[in-house]
Amino acid sequence: MSGKTVEAYERDVRQFLLFMAEHLGETPNLAELAKLTPQDVRAFMAARRADGVGGRSLMRMLAGIRSFARFLERNNKGKVGALAAVRAPKVPKTLPKPLAIASAKQIADADLRAGEAREQWMLTRDAAVFALLYGSGLRISEALGLVRGDVPAPGKGDAITVTGKGNKQRMVPLLPQVSQLIHDYVTLCPYDLPADGPLFVGARGGPLSPRILQLVMERLRGALSLPDSATPHALRHSFATHLLSRGGDLRAIQELLGHASLSTTQIYTAVDTDRLLEVYRNTHPRA
Repeated sequence: MSGKTVEAYERDVRQFLLFMAEHLGETPNLAELAKLTPQDVRAFMAARRADGVGGRSLMRMLAGIRSFARFLERNNKGKVGALAAVRAPKVPKTLPKPLAIASAKQIADADLRAGEAREQWMLTRDAAVFALLYGSGLRISEALGLVRGDVPAPGKGDAITVTGKGNKQRMVPLLPQVSQLIHDYVTLCPYDLPADGPLFVGARGGPLSPRILQLVMERLRGALSLPDSATPHALRHSFATHLLSRGGDLRAIQELLGHASLSTTQIYTAVDTDRLLEVYRNTHPRA
């Protein structure tokens, strides 16, 4: 599993055990975990729901705890049967919310933020990252995980290899405009960027935090009057949706996104259908 999944599962199990210690009145041992009832597990879920945790997070939390239970069973440490008897919460299906093509292009424009009181190399860096998310369909963790040697100089290559979820590698296209933006950032960056070091760095020269880009996107939402759904990850959604709307092959888009299953990619067909129906309703004389 990816590092982020391991962190999340560890956090989920820790919260579950802390709750059960309070719920049972003592730190639970393996024997007491085996005696848990579905009502005990539902009490934990209800407590997390009361803390404002959403259905999707609860579903992932239950998956993490079940993973822990399977680990115990594989190692002959007992069985937590109550977890299998509890249904995962229902999660309403939500479609990705892509940006309009014009808005996606603007976000990757460093000149748009020329009036900000920040150094030019930072503005160019942010534009380069956003351009990668939209131009290559990367996850933010994939873009920030690139090292300097991964990206060819302008004119020296039109593809890069990225490492996605589960340490799976895939090749994605590198547009000339994106390559030039990255080159401009590297030229302006005041820090040394060795070939085996992170490509994108923060104000102090360390690896760039995703939170910085999330805050930048929040400011851009205000400047461009974009909805709250306009996040860095929405640029990846936009990449897939815009490719599909221009006739892109679904299987090829699956490979570009790094989805393990085609069913995950198929959600974008629903987005495109919604767009087509909206055009129909707005333009057909009898709609």
